[in-house]
Amino acid sequence: MVSRLTPQDATFHSLESSKNPVAIGSLAILDNSNGALDYETLLELVEERLFLVPRYRMKVREVPFGLGAPVWIDDRDFDVTYHVRRSALPKPGTREQLHDLVARLISRPFDTTRPLWEMFLVEAVAGNRVALFIKTSAALVDGTDALEIGHVILDTSSEHRDVAADLWLPADEPSPVSLAVGALAHLVTRPVEGVAVWRRRIEEVGLVMESAVKALSGMVGVLGVPTSSAPTSPLNATTSRNRRVSMASTDLEDYRRVRAHSGGSINDVVLAVIAGALRSWLQSRGEPITGSTTLRAVVPMSVYLDESGPQSTVTSFLIDLPVGEPNPVIRLSHIAHATKAQGSLQLPVTARTLVRLSGFAPASMHAMSVRAAAGFSQRTFNLVITNAPGPQVPMYVGGSRMLEMYPVSPLLRNQALSIGITSYDGRVYYGFNADRDAMADVDVVTALIGESMEELLDACS
Repeated sequence: MVSRLTPQDATFHSLESSKNPVAIGSLAILDNSNGALDYETLLELVEERLFLVPRYRMKVREVPFGLGAPVWIDDRDFDVTYHVRRSALPKPGTREQLHDLVARLISRPFDTTRPLWEMFLVEAVAGNRVALFIKTSAALVDGTDALEIGHVILDTSSEHRDVAADLWLPADEPSPVSLAVGALAHLVTRPVEGVAVWRRRIEEVGLVMESAVKALSGMVGVLGVPTSSAPTSPLNATTSRNRRVSMASTDLEDYRRVRAHSGGSINDVVLAVIAGALRSWLQSRGEPITGSTTLRAVVPMSVYLDESGPQSTVTSFLIDLPVGEPNPVIRLSHIAHATKAQGSLQLPVTARTLVRLSGFAPASMHAMSVRAAAGFSQRTFNLVITNAPGPQVPMYVGGSRMLEMYPVSPLLRNQALSIGITSYDGRVYYGFNADRDAMADVDVVTALIGESMEELLDACS
């Protein structure tokens, strides 16, 4: 089977060979005290359900002479054991060791001659636990034609869920001549896309990203793009391909308490907590802060248009986080006012809606959010914050209960920090992905999330 990469797919694919690859990551911590999940069990589970995400057995093939966008083709030599791997932490198996491992894995480029995903079962995590880290190219998951593999390997019960047997027969690989002829025919029928392809060949990847995203048909709606540049910030810096990863978790009930006291939405409270943490982080660096100091975030929001099915879209907006405001309640009020103004055309997304999808939806939502964020000029924002609410019931992989789930959103060009948030089973989980050199103190931001939440709770009591 052959399908052509969209302009945005092609742009993200081209970044794989650059110093700023765009991979979507998710880290799950599982209770394995029952010993249910081992490598063989995981391998069998993935093999059984791969047919539900067919693009995970496809690789990218370039069109001769750059006559068109690359194409997805079946990988006739597909080897699931190459993509599903095992690792282990040295004793004592601490969270810091796990974060270091994830940072190394997310920094490593994909082998672009194979399907663009990897899954790691990490053993010997302290407390009779294992970790599951999934890494997927942003070119692969678009939220419509291709969902993230977490959709199909996570279950709502510890009991094995039977799925229909699948016999996969890969299609013959197309010849260079047929690819070239097909590309020319495609350009004749879609000349606008042809212009985008040629521009991609001769322009900077970052510049093409903006035009490529704008060429997408309707998946992403972008609201309120200001023409002014983002505030000067240490969050904007020249980045390398090396990363630091850190995590934080908080109690969902605390956000509900703040919302009940001060109004707004759960997402507003999340943004207020982040604003408070970033304010304290800037102060720890000795950065000058006045009452009007802000940091601008691009905040993609997942929207389900029809609760009866998985069709979805993502809208994005830019919001100025009032990090100069010392009063946490006033910070929240500013954020709630701004999001209400920006979100007047949006539909709410609820955990109940996401549960209707098979498996764990937030991973695909984060992937769609990154695509939405890429539509903004890099000069207009300081960081990306993706937030995808998840189910409030326990989920399982191969009989082992998932205790925690952290998104690892990629860095866009010249962005030193990205923050992904997922709520799950009564908790709110923050994943921080940072440039190794520009954000050596990312753990400070992580520690400040809890302090910011406590400050907001105290102010609302």
